[in-house]
Amino acid sequence: MNDKTFALLEFEIIRARVAERALSEEASGLITGDVPRTDPDGVASLKAVVSELTALIGSVTGEPRTSIPSIGFLLPKLAVDGAVLELDEAYALGLFVDRAEEVRLWLTGKKTDSGGEGESGGRTAPLSRPELSPVLAELAAELPDCRPVSREVFRVLTRDGDLRDLPEFREIRKRIHNLNRDLDALGSRYTGREEYRRMLQSGLPSQRDGRMVLAVKANFRGRIKGIVHEVSSSGQTLFIEPEDVVEKNNEILIEQRRLDAEILKVLREMTAVIARERDSLAVLHEKLLNLETLRARARYSHETRGVFAAGDGRMDSPLVLKQARHPLLGIKAVPIDLSMPGGVRTVIITGPNTGGKTVTLKTVGLFALMNQFGLALPAEEGTKLPVFDGVYADIGDEQSISQSLSTFSAHMTNIASITDQATADSLVLLDELGSGTDPEEGSAIAMAILDYLIEKQVRILTTTHHGILKNYGYTREGVENASVEFDGKTLSPTYRIAMGIPGESRALDIAARNGLRPDITAKARSYLDEERSDISALISGLKYKHRELDDVLEAGKAEEKRLREERRQADLKELRLRQKELDLKNNSMGTVNRFLSESRKTLENLVREIKEGELTREKTLKVKEFLAGLEESAAAQAAELEAQQEQLRKDRKELETPGDGGQNQIPAIAPGMEVLAGEFKRRGTVLRQDKKGTWIVEIGSLKMGFPEGDLIPVQPREEEKKVSVASLDLADTAQAQFEISLRGMRLEEALRALQRQIDAAALSGLYEFSVVHGKGDGILQKGVHDFLRRQPMVADYYFSRPELGGFGRTEVVLKRG
Repeated sequence: MNDKTFALLEFEIIRARVAERALSEEASGLITGDVPRTDPDGVASLKAVVSELTALIGSVTGEPRTSIPSIGFLLPKLAVDGAVLELDEAYALGLFVDRAEEVRLWLTGKKTDSGGEGESGGRTAPLSRPELSPVLAELAAELPDCRPVSREVFRVLTRDGDLRDLPEFREIRKRIHNLNRDLDALGSRYTGREEYRRMLQSGLPSQRDGRMVLAVKANFRGRIKGIVHEVSSSGQTLFIEPEDVVEKNNEILIEQRRLDAEILKVLREMTAVIARERDSLAVLHEKLLNLETLRARARYSHETRGVFAAGDGRMDSPLVLKQARHPLLGIKAVPIDLSMPGGVRTVIITGPNTGGKTVTLKTVGLFALMNQFGLALPAEEGTKLPVFDGVYADIGDEQSISQSLSTFSAHMTNIASITDQATADSLVLLDELGSGTDPEEGSAIAMAILDYLIEKQVRILTTTHHGILKNYGYTREGVENASVEFDGKTLSPTYRIAMGIPGESRALDIAARNGLRPDITAKARSYLDEERSDISALISGLKYKHRELDDVLEAGKAEEKRLREERRQADLKELRLRQKELDLKNNSMGTVNRFLSESRKTLENLVREIKEGELTREKTLKVKEFLAGLEESAAAQAAELEAQQEQLRKDRKELETPGDGGQNQIPAIAPGMEVLAGEFKRRGTVLRQDKKGTWIVEIGSLKMGFPEGDLIPVQPREEEKKVSVASLDLADTAQAQFEISLRGMRLEEALRALQRQIDAAALSGLYEFSVVHGKGDGILQKGVHDFLRRQPMVADYYFSRPELGGFGRTEVVLKRG
């Protein structure tokens, strides 16, 4: 396998799509540089892991999808004695460890208790999920526990990446705060007094090199004594540091240097603690990136809803594609069925242009590469693929002007390389073999190439227009013909592959359909008829028989589906009836029990009264009244039970009514109905009634009349659900930007702009963007982070890397789906 084959089969696009689903830039790079495996055991192991991860993604919610920082460049730095990590570097390490812990907990079916300190400090509780598989348990066990690194990082830093207010800094920061307050008071002495205000260009002090200065008009230069730091370009303004401010600025500078030294000391101690875990971090980095490449494969497989190809990897195992759809064609892809049993090493596909021969070759080749890359395939269960030691392709127009090669020469150069490299464990795809030169010589070369490759036991798929190669397929053991079908009535291909039957090029039909003059096509037919044998008629008859058989099978499947639905409906009726009878019995039993309980209590009270005293007329009347009431209640209960039984009989009659709205009845022919029409049972759509007993049916691009007795209703083909999306008025909606700058804005104005950006990004599908807020005093930075923390649409946010802006720029990640 080589890059040329990857490009011809468009595997590079699939690989890039997988890489996009990785949450780590480093893992994405590993995927982009990876190639399909070629050993059967390696492929089986890779697919087993990806399959388990795909099943886990599909069955369990809560998969961690936060981005994973890149730390590979930091590991060598930890090996240097005395090295000190920058704040953003330490923050990246802490986040990396936390993200690894999130993935480990997800694999093992646990979650971090909300009462804990965070990813690395909270208790864990089990998730509701299937039993952990040995494969996933092994993946989780490979991740070393580096939570001490995370705890040390976030002892010094907050979860937002800011430096914590540690006791070591508190006194110095308090003194700096007091000095700044005194400095502000000194500045107010100048800006607040009338005698000085007229000398100043601005009513507020300025900053130059971290020192407070006053913007003094040039003509008042001598009125305020101090150090001149700068002169405006016009010369009209002097930036002067007054003498009484100089000392205060100096004190602030000294304290700031003390604070910087203390911060450096804390960072050095933190780095030393982290460096002790360097070996574990290196292992965690390697294992997590490998796991992330597997998760990206699983995420792609889950989103494409594919199936993993079966097969034991042996080259004598069959190659079977069932309803295979080329992944880059989307909804335009026509499902392909192809079968190469173990004894068939070569398939020769013939048929008209635009019939799907090349797409078939590309689909088989791309599926082989995807299978050995550990991906699920867009096909149905039952798809089987061997493991090839190489996939080689010669597809498309290989003409090279720069190398002075014709199309035929370029093809021969490529095929010569393939014949040298291919082995018995290889897959070779040859498009239009023998074309581009004299037909007789091209056919001879094509057969010689096939002879050589067949002798080497290479698995081959080739397409051709040469008629002699159709006979070649019948005379060679292990070679089978196949064709792409062509509808003779609509003069268009059906894109279905018929195994065992060669196809016709149908060049004259296609030429006539595309506008070639009738007299020219008629002349061509006369030339062709002079030397045509009955093979073409035989092929045509076989194709019609195959199509008729397919239609019969399709009608049988539709009938079987209808019968299964009727049986299901009958089972549902019986189930509902039994449930209703059970409910009725339970309700009746409850009522009788309550009635007996109440009657028993009443009777017991009457008996007790009689025993406790002499028998009187009043007591006798009470007993008679009780018995009469008991009789009336029993009659009422009987009447209610009779009413419920009557309702049950009505419900039973309604449920047992056949049809359920006509489902079990043969529907009458009506416009819009799909039917099998005519002698060959071609599928079409009823347009309208022509006359009594006759209907107009559209088959492909033809409209034909059929007697009603020749029409068989069938189930309509299942179509993809179309989602109706309400139209959005985007006239007033801001356009999402990859980077939004909030510098110079007031906090309230900046947050409004950020809210508009989040809404617009969510609408346009932009899930990651940057916010430039600058550093300054940190007010805008803190406000932006507080705002993002409260947004339900925001999945994650973090400072940019130093070369991209560091603490002055924040990366925002929105939730998907």
